[in-house]
Amino acid sequence: MLNVPKVRGRMAELSLTQNDVARALDIAVSTACQKLNRVRPMDLDEAEKLAKLLKLEDCQFGEYFFAQ
Repeated sequence: MLNVPKVRGRMAELSLTQNDVARALDIAVSTACQKLNRVRPMDLDEAEKLAKLLKLEDCQFGEYFFAQ
């Protein structure tokens, strides 16, 4: 499950918006908003694209995409 606070914090650090996420995932902004708020699930392909956008190292993937 997406770790929303960590993802949003990283987005803020990189000055990324939901529009940037939507563009990176090739989805509508409203869908990106739903995925970032865990209303809709994010699949592995989308998680990998988001990780790339957030410039995450491989070792950071778990802490962003597997919330406790």
